Amino acid sequence: MAIPAGVSANGLAGDYLAARQAAIMGDYKAAAEYYGRAILFDPENPELLERAILANVSLGDLDRAAALADKLVLEGFSSQLANMALVVRDAKEEKYAAVSAAIKDVRGLGPLADGLIDAWAQLGQGDMGAAVVAFDEVGKLQGLGPFAAYHKAMALASVGDFESAEALFAADEAGGMSLTRRGVMARAEILSQLDRATDAVTLIDRSFGQDLDPELAAMRAALDAGGKLPFSHIRSARDGMAEVFYTLAGALSNESDDDYTLLYARLAEHLRPDHVDALLLTAELLEKLGQHDLAVAAYKRVPRDDPSFHAAELGRAGALRAQDKVDAAVEVLEQLAETHGDLAVVQSTLGDIMRQQDRYAEAAEAYSRALALFDEPGERQWFLLYARAISYERQGLWDQAEADFRKALELNPDQPQVLNYLGYSLVEKQTKLDEALDMIERAVAAQPNSGYIVDSLGWVLYRLGRYDEAVVHMERAAELMPIDPVVNDHLGDVYWAVGRTLEAEFQWKRALSFVDWEDASEELDPERIRRKLAVGLDVVLAEEGAPPLKLANGQN
Repeated sequence: MAIPAGVSANGLAGDYLAARQAAIMGDYKAAAEYYGRAILFDPENPELLERAILANVSLGDLDRAAALADKLVLEGFSSQLANMALVVRDAKEEKYAAVSAAIKDVRGLGPLADGLIDAWAQLGQGDMGAAVVAFDEVGKLQGLGPFAAYHKAMALASVGDFESAEALFAADEAGGMSLTRRGVMARAEILSQLDRATDAVTLIDRSFGQDLDPELAAMRAALDAGGKLPFSHIRSARDGMAEVFYTLAGALSNESDDDYTLLYARLAEHLRPDHVDALLLTAELLEKLGQHDLAVAAYKRVPRDDPSFHAAELGRAGALRAQDKVDAAVEVLEQLAETHGDLAVVQSTLGDIMRQQDRYAEAAEAYSRALALFDEPGERQWFLLYARAISYERQGLWDQAEADFRKALELNPDQPQVLNYLGYSLVEKQTKLDEALDMIERAVAAQPNSGYIVDSLGWVLYRLGRYDEAVVHMERAAELMPIDPVVNDHLGDVYWAVGRTLEAEFQWKRALSFVDWEDASEELDPERIRRKLAVGLDVVLAEEGAPPLKLANGQN
């Protein structure tokens, strides 16, 4: 790893190398700190300055990034990252002429953003005609037509020309942009301003159906009541520039690296701190990058009175959970259940984390509250019933569990997870084995490469005494999940049943070697495996009062 020219090897090297390592790990906070220290030793080094700019933009500290960009320019160097920081600083300060000048002098952010940013800068300078021309020029570039039309419509609406804005949406010039959540909501506001509230309601219903989040539900209710909604999506040219970065981040999210997409999301939230969608996108990207502390901080910036507050808190709980801060995540969800308990997603998420923590009674209660929020059963509720069934089964409440498993199958008859769990449970209870076999065979047909499900098929055949048939499936399960202790234990039992005792002992030893002693599966009893190794499966079954293998196989 080369150290930049001018960097001495006696104090500075450590900070530089630490910064590089932090950057590789995606630890933007540490990278910004260490590059900052390195720059104190070598303040004119262009590579250090550029890397520090990148770290600070990723961290969301655009003010610090712009100050570093000033230093880089002062030293006679330039870079797209420096240009990005300086253009966004001018935009934040509403120095629109400076923004246009930078883009004209090829000191902008690159071909993806420059045309749209310049168009909004023209609007910021009061020249709507020049802005329209600029949007149209962007529309001529391959692949940018829908972006240009969308932003042109937003610009027209921001100055009160709702007729022209709606004409662009109606002509479908914005393409897929008009079908995004923000696109639909912006168009609904435009239709409302044109006294077309009924059309706005129809648009929302057609786009989202009846399953609306709080913000959409409030918007629809206001429209249904005949109210006129203000156009709130873009209030200024600066807001328009923020929207450029947000829409580009959304477009890049499935095509580019997350760390690159993060830059655009950070620019959007810097220009418009109340852009909640940009904040949520930033937080989601940080989670994907493994920067859970920064994700938590981003989620916390969503105001409590914002309609998307519940989404931010759900995200924050997930980020805390990813850090193994389970108690903090539970606290977040319990508080959210008090304020937003009428949202099924809040109750179901609380149920999920309780179930993951083996707090099954509380999980079942949360799932019950979620189910009670629906007027009538629907196909998407199968998972709630399935999760509650697991919670009941783990408490030993089998009648309630079986009822929920079967209700879940009524809603989603071929769901392999439900078929497998119910079928396996019936096998373990030694009841309705033929039905259990049918369920598990259907589950395997749906997911033939699922080790857990293939294991279930082998195990039900073993329980039915069809040992030779069980071998094939248990061996396949072990191929799919070679280090799973339960699967290896099951394979050992099946081998023993067909007389392959040495192979059975080998599999039992493998099973013991894979046991996680701090979090052993409830299905696995290490002491029972040790007993099988000591005296064999036949003796263990006799000690447990279970039928001998030969009798179970119908052989006297």
